[in-house]
Amino acid sequence: MEGLELICFQIISFAGEAKSSYMGAIHTAKAGNYEEAEKMIKEGSNVFLQAHKAHADLIQKEAAGDMTETPNLLLIHAEDQLMAAETCKILAVELIDTYKRISILEAKEA
Repeated sequence: MEGLELICFQIISFAGEAKSSYMGAIHTAKAGNYEEAEKMIKEGSNVFLQAHKAHADLIQKEAAGDMTETPNLLLIHAEDQLMAAETCKILAVELIDTYKRISILEAKEA
């Protein structure tokens, strides 16, 4: 495996790992461990950046006219996974904030 196929699988792998970290952060925050949840968001973001860099490199390669491979269904899937991971992060951050606010409100009522 080499070239475009390899890059696509790298994007898919990094995006999947990032998405797993974001989902784990949601579950961790729901259990009340916000510090660990924030750590998981950061870990996911670091992995996501690797996926994003691989994708950006492909875009630059194509813009420069250096891309010899034809974009294919695998690349579309990789881009879909990249976007899904990004959306998952946005939602995870919002949910963590919501869980924190709920905890504060519940503590005031107790």
